[in-house]
Amino acid sequence: MPELLIGSCALWLVAVPLTLARSGTPARCLIALGAAGALWSGFAALPVGGGWLTLPIHLANQSVSLHFGPGALWLLGFGLLPAAFAVALGTPIQGAQSTWLLGAALALIGALGVFGVQDGYALLIAWELMSLGAAIMILSEHTTSRAGRRTLYMLGLLEVGAVAVLLMLLLLARHAGGSVGFAGFARHAGTMGTGLCIAVGLLALIGFGAKLGLLPFYEWYPGAYDNGSGATGALLSGVVLNAAFFALARTLTDWVAVGSGLYTLGILVVAAGVCTAILAALYAFQQDDWRCLLAFSTAENAGIAVTTLGASLLFRAGGEPALAGLAWTVALLHLSGHALAKGTLFLGADGVYAAGGTYRLAQRGWLRRARIVFGVGVLCAAMSLAAMPPQIGFVTEWLTFQTLFQGFHLAHIGGRLTLAFAGAGLALTAAVALATFIKAFGIGFLGDGHDTQSVRIPVRYQVAVFALGLTVLGAAVGMPLWLHGLADADVAHFGVDAARAMRDGWLLIPLSASFAFISPLLLIIVMPLLALIPALLLLNGRRHAVRRAPIWYGGMREDPQRSATTALTFSNALRTFYSFIYRPTLDTAREHRVAGYFIHALEVRHDVADVFGPILFAPLRRALWRLAGRLRALQSGDLNFYLGLIGAVLILILALTLR
Repeated sequence: MPELLIGSCALWLVAVPLTLARSGTPARCLIALGAAGALWSGFAALPVGGGWLTLPIHLANQSVSLHFGPGALWLLGFGLLPAAFAVALGTPIQGAQSTWLLGAALALIGALGVFGVQDGYALLIAWELMSLGAAIMILSEHTTSRAGRRTLYMLGLLEVGAVAVLLMLLLLARHAGGSVGFAGFARHAGTMGTGLCIAVGLLALIGFGAKLGLLPFYEWYPGAYDNGSGATGALLSGVVLNAAFFALARTLTDWVAVGSGLYTLGILVVAAGVCTAILAALYAFQQDDWRCLLAFSTAENAGIAVTTLGASLLFRAGGEPALAGLAWTVALLHLSGHALAKGTLFLGADGVYAAGGTYRLAQRGWLRRARIVFGVGVLCAAMSLAAMPPQIGFVTEWLTFQTLFQGFHLAHIGGRLTLAFAGAGLALTAAVALATFIKAFGIGFLGDGHDTQSVRIPVRYQVAVFALGLTVLGAAVGMPLWLHGLADADVAHFGVDAARAMRDGWLLIPLSASFAFISPLLLIIVMPLLALIPALLLLNGRRHAVRRAPIWYGGMREDPQRSATTALTFSNALRTFYSFIYRPTLDTAREHRVAGYFIHALEVRHDVADVFGPILFAPLRRALWRLAGRLRALQSGDLNFYLGLIGAVLILILALTLR
């Protein structure tokens, strides 16, 4: 199996020079074929995972080895499925195909490395490749100064995370006697003190959380996603996000999971995850662009998975390995379903852009002019992200709540209160997410659509959305069958087979059927049967005439387009209620003609303020500008100054050497 994955990586490497030579079609075929091959080989190796493979490559006199455990293969496979569709379709932005494919290939190579490498040097290189690939994809689609600034902002925050990862690896290597191999990190985890445990955990949370979108880093999400296409978003919210979560989970469960500071670290991880989920869900509800809405939703779902991972740490510290394995498994399941659903909607947004030339949420009646398969696909994905039954998003969020509800098993009052507050916070998140995707589906796909009757979504997008949408539903219905694929991952980390204990026939249970149970298959059967009740009421002969009346439109003839519900009006009530978080802004610009008496144009701009931008990032940016202004002296061109600087450096080197 590792050889097959290396073969997929080789296809991506071969595609790189093809993209530089502007051979877009062969490169696309190679990248998509590599993704499909890696997907097949990864799932075929479950539940035991793959063996070890040593590459003929050395970094710092150390050979590079690959090993893909069951958890890595699980997240990799579910992330690669929407990535394969995204690469096959390509970006809808004209003239950007070859460069975009270059970024996609680099991002996939980096993600594969994060999942499989077994030393710190290779991890840093793979981690940076993912960031580079994301930047290339975004900049290939928009080369404006605005896109450049936002991409630099993204890279700046990601480099903060990279520095944190570097410091974390240095601390772990020092504790492991100088070795940067992951096996050495795991062997020495039992001797880690409280302070080192918390320090390593916090650095991992900052480093990997920068790409996961944990607060405050989620604020790069809307700007970066807004300058990319849905295909870019499908890769970033799928395989790249899953790779970042796997890196964080491996750090917290393998390298610091037996330290004495695990309880405190678990509380901090849960708090970071819950706060991220709440804020990201609130900001997702206010967006009127498909890419920004789905970007914030990605940060929200990453926050939910991190919350469950923190719960796993608390249960492990409290001596509950079965519950720790349950929480770990639920986190993997949640991100798996999220990758499928989010990829479906991102590609659906690309279809809307290909037909209408915009990603704006507007009631233009796209479902009226698309085949029913497109509607089925986007509906399954939207229901999943809104946690509506019987989709996989509902199943995984139900399992998340059932996991948090079992916090009463913890002996420490702090842990019990943490999980109780986490459950309350995620309940608020679920409610806002439901409203968000009702808005996204209702405003983004429904409506009258008289102005675009002749425009249809391309068939290739309709087919891709339908296929991915069915996998969202199929993943939920078939979960009792394929859940055993995570059995060995639980045993390796926690010594228990939590995955097999989570099912009882066709029922899904949080380890015990006496606590709670659910069956996605029965929901598929029962929900249509419940729909027979209103159908029978309509057929019982007691019909009532339906009276339709036009809405009041100021005494004028109604214009369906102008009177349609907008993204702003739909979310304005929540914006007003949570104004202390949003701090909304409203600007009006008027353009006059004829000596200023008559308004020629009226432009209204509305927005919500960032939470961390003005408080944290803006002061740092101003400080860096001041520092850069003072360092201009280094570019004075004065030869005497340069000679004096070189002399000072030599004296410093001699002093350090002779000491």
